[in-house]
Amino acid sequence: MDVAARVTSKGQVTVPKAVREALGVSDGDAIIFRIEGNRAVVARTPDFLELAGKLRIPASKRNAAWDHVIKSARASRAAKNS
Repeated sequence: MDVAARVTSKGQVTVPKAVREALGVSDGDAIIFRIEGNRAVVARTPDFLELAGKLRIPASKRNAAWDHVIKSARASRAAKNS
């Protein structure tokens, strides 16, 4: 679906109704603009609370302190990049 919109002098764009409906976006929702090459893709910002309980977390990783999780993730990335 291609739907056109104009940019105002303030850099604002009204998201057309057809696009809002296709994305399930309503008043107050957040959207993101993802740049892919010379195009911008509009997407609805995911509601991370909807993910609660849907991801399996290994027992060894449950109830870990955030500072430990961050340090562990950084160390893992550093090891992969070495």
